Amino acid sequence: MTDSRSLLDQPAEPPRRHRGRNRRALRNRYLAVSDLVGSAAALFLAYCIRFETFHLAPGHVETLVRVLPLALIIKLAIYYRAGLYRRLWRYAGVAELERIVTAAGAAGIAVGVLGIWILPWIGYLDLRMPASVAVIDAALGGAVVGIPRFLFRWFSMRQARRRGEKGKRILIAGAGSAGVLIARELTANSELGLTPVGFVDDDQAKHGQELFGLPVLGPIDRLIDFRERFRVDELIIAMPSAAGSVVREVMRQAQEAGLAARTIPGMFEILSGRVGLSSLRPIQIEDLLRREPVRTDLDRVQDIVTEHTVLVTGAGGSIGGELCRQIASLQPGRLIAMGHGENSIFNITAELTERFPGVEVVPLIADVRDRDRVFRLIETHQPSVIFHAAAHKHVPLMEINVAEAVTNNILGTRNVCEAAAAAGVDRFVMISTDKAVRPTNVMGASKRVAEQLVQEIGANHGRNFIAVRFGNVLGSRGSVVPVFLRQIESGGPVTVTHPEMRRYFMTIPEAVQLVLQAAVLGRGGEVFVLDMGEPVKIVDLATDLIRLSGLEVGRDVAIHFTGVRPGEKLYEELFFGREHAEVTEHPKVLKAKHAELPIGLTSVVEDLIARAHRGAREDDLRELLRRLVPDYRPEGSAHNISSLRGGAPESPAVPLFRDLGSA
Repeated sequence: MTDSRSLLDQPAEPPRRHRGRNRRALRNRYLAVSDLVGSAAALFLAYCIRFETFHLAPGHVETLVRVLPLALIIKLAIYYRAGLYRRLWRYAGVAELERIVTAAGAAGIAVGVLGIWILPWIGYLDLRMPASVAVIDAALGGAVVGIPRFLFRWFSMRQARRRGEKGKRILIAGAGSAGVLIARELTANSELGLTPVGFVDDDQAKHGQELFGLPVLGPIDRLIDFRERFRVDELIIAMPSAAGSVVREVMRQAQEAGLAARTIPGMFEILSGRVGLSSLRPIQIEDLLRREPVRTDLDRVQDIVTEHTVLVTGAGGSIGGELCRQIASLQPGRLIAMGHGENSIFNITAELTERFPGVEVVPLIADVRDRDRVFRLIETHQPSVIFHAAAHKHVPLMEINVAEAVTNNILGTRNVCEAAAAAGVDRFVMISTDKAVRPTNVMGASKRVAEQLVQEIGANHGRNFIAVRFGNVLGSRGSVVPVFLRQIESGGPVTVTHPEMRRYFMTIPEAVQLVLQAAVLGRGGEVFVLDMGEPVKIVDLATDLIRLSGLEVGRDVAIHFTGVRPGEKLYEELFFGREHAEVTEHPKVLKAKHAELPIGLTSVVEDLIARAHRGAREDDLRELLRRLVPDYRPEGSAHNISSLRGGAPESPAVPLFRDLGSA
């Protein structure tokens, strides 16, 4: 039986709830009377069918009269215990049918045992009930109980459809179990003002068939025809497991047909427990990038998290905050949320406390560059696992703030990693980025040095210290989607640096699930790489967002290409030339096999950090980064960098935070 609240999500007013309970109580009394009269008639008809006459022999009449009161008491008691008077029969389905059959069968067996063996044995009956009468009575009993209830359901559905005819007419894309659930919800909740008129599906075997009383009209590419023939107003996409390319094509067909489109959540959202299968929402950009759901080995993750102390740095950020949420759901002994921004730490702490009241959350305000405080906090709280998500991530900003990238991303990582080693922390997981591969920018180079430090410190102390590398995450602060949405809301243009600019994308919950999985796969010194599927063209992302906003590219909102900015590459990579991918136990987590660490890593890092503190020239800092990361090839002239600082650029002004959104 489906819970209608998942679609409505609106509490009823108290007076209406009382009236609803009174109506249900009255309706159930009617059903009890119907069962009483029908059961009496069923037993009489069973005798008549058995003897093929309405004129029964006196002995059988006496048996019928004596058995009937007891049979009615037994049947009503069984029906009551089976919950037949507590059901909302307007939502009846297969589960209710099974309950009716089970209850009627049990009642028939009980009456048969009573009339055939028990009552004759105790001398209450002179002539026992024929066994065939008991069988016929049981069969008729199921019909007597079921028919009134399903007539009520049929009548309720007709009324609901009649009331809903005044609202929007809906087509459902996807003639599967999810589509049937949506049709059931819409039919049962006429107050939504949505009336399903049929299904569309590309599976030819389903064409011309019926589901939930609604026809499967044909393929999705005939939406224009179906819209005109059936006066359709809206399309609901009921494909929770479909790939993003499929959802993107259905959305395009809907727009060409002039239909508004909504969808049910993707399988990842359903499996994570965030939403129910029947929750309708507008199509989001995540739906267009949808991949197969990530399957996490929760038992192994629980082994390192549940009842342990876990520390997350950068807990107020997008990735750090989601790490805290997913870790808190696994019931850690204590969750330490550490960050530099007091507002973001306050917000995530308040959220975690409300959502997970049984988890002890310790908010810590600290800068990872403050070595003494980092050492003191880790020594005090003794975490068994540390997830290090604190970092500067915006590529253009770090190009003009090189010292900040060095001190936060490199010095901060070294401080937390060395403090973890000194305190005997079992596992340390650093969040890295695909921009660390053959970096062309300061941010990527600094993250690559941080990876090297984690590898070296873990090896020196024999600890399970690893890094996890992935690309852009949708919805993170400063990522491309919010920037594009702001530009669309203001009427455009949407600015994209280059028509061939491509990036890997992943949703934040999906990325964090794989980070947790990588944490249990690590043995020490590895860099794990998340399988992010195929890279996505940024211009395609912008086009999809414009269409999702109900607009057309060129007609309503223009796309302007502004030129590649300093430090940007057209394509991001996941492996160095000297690296190769190795499979792991998880199909979505790969392992990068590293070349040797740079000779003199520690001394060069010390020199780099010292110069950053002294305010050395940025070119000198870049040169030291090149010594640590031979693949680092800075791109962009001094003229281009000066344009970011306010000089005259060669192309129109470009927002700093576009199409980056890295981890």
